[in-house]
Amino acid sequence: MVETPETSREKGASAGMTVADGELHAWFVREVLPLEAILMQFLRQNWRNQAEVEDLCQDVYLRLYEAAQTRLPDHTKPFVFATARNLLIDRVRREQVVPIEAMADLDLLGMAADAPGPDRNAMARDELRKLHSALDKLPPRCREVVVLKRIEGLTRREISARMGITQDTVSEHLAHGMWVLADILYREPDKGKRT
Repeated sequence: MVETPETSREKGASAGMTVADGELHAWFVREVLPLEAILMQFLRQNWRNQAEVEDLCQDVYLRLYEAAQTRLPDHTKPFVFATARNLLIDRVRREQVVPIEAMADLDLLGMAADAPGPDRNAMARDELRKLHSALDKLPPRCREVVVLKRIEGLTRREISARMGITQDTVSEHLAHGMWVLADILYREPDKGKRT
């Protein structure tokens, strides 16, 4: 079992021991500070916001120092990295997000990825059906321009070359198509009915 600040505190508290300030300081300088380079490398590799890495290192040092006040760890290096890992996990949990950059393996956190629920899936499918239906109502050339531009991501120059029309015509088809789609998808229900 890897020793962590929590288990170290429990052992020291149960034995009723405390570490003298001089001994604690000497241990920190002798065994923790030489690990700073690899600790910083570990934090840089596992935390997405590089501006926070130095602060994270200081937080690790604070946790180590506090935990070692009751009992010095038997193995310093695993203690340092278990503390750093736990600090990163706490930060990610506090943010309530699981960024891929922060944790390569989501299982380390024991958290399930947020998957859209059935209601969101049904709403998204319904919106796609409406969009598909609205696209079908466009004139064929206009529809082709809108699909090439908005779905396939082609430039107006590429669309012009592919369809054999001028870029001005592409712009006209695109403007008309987007206007018609917006009208179909977002018009008020009563607006389409004439009395």
